[in-house]
Amino acid sequence: MPASTVKSAYWTGVRHGAPFLLVIVPFAVLFGVVGTEAGLNLAQVMGFSVLVIAGAAQFTAVQMMSDNAPTLIVLATALAVNLRMAMYSASLTPYVGDAPVWKRALVAYFLVDQTYAVGHARFEARPDMTLAERLAYLFGVITPICPMWYVMTLVGALVGQEIPPEFALDFAVPITFLAMVAPALRTAAHVAAAGVSVVLGLALAFMPYNTGLLVAAVGAMVVGAQVELWLGRRA
Repeated sequence: MPASTVKSAYWTGVRHGAPFLLVIVPFAVLFGVVGTEAGLNLAQVMGFSVLVIAGAAQFTAVQMMSDNAPTLIVLATALAVNLRMAMYSASLTPYVGDAPVWKRALVAYFLVDQTYAVGHARFEARPDMTLAERLAYLFGVITPICPMWYVMTLVGALVGQEIPPEFALDFAVPITFLAMVAPALRTAAHVAAAGVSVVLGLALAFMPYNTGLLVAAVGAMVVGAQVELWLGRRA
């Protein structure tokens, strides 16, 4: 494999990952602010971002900790929010499953929503990519995203209190997920799962500690799987 081809794949990944900085920066700053407001010290805020590196789960856990939810509920909810990572991993296995263990471990650690979204789309569109090119592309996407997540979390934790509320940093959370989820709604099963998750999430909002989200997630997966099986039988 020519080194130039692998290098080209890497820089293509960097270019494809760079636009996500528009949401990563305010998203990370917002977590730094929320974490410090919840009473976490600087080391704890940064530990969250470095060890968990999953924005949605981090926000969920901090919010529930602020509400004095039981530790078991906090852990269960954060894990449920991050169950999508297991599905991401299974989806990428056909493309990078033959890589050495240490490379797969790095991919797993840096597997965030944005990495998966552009990586999977690229691999589906370019089935002729080699394993080396796929890995280079993924690490290219990671390069502008993950280090900036750490840096801007630190900025938010240190100076977030000085950011005017008019900046409305919280816009980054829904915009990020809308931008990633909307293009993926390509089949009836996807649409059904998304619809059920929204309906159940709203209907069960009264449940304590946001446990309604757990029920909504399970319900959405069941409905999506059943719709896919039904369509398969019809075909």
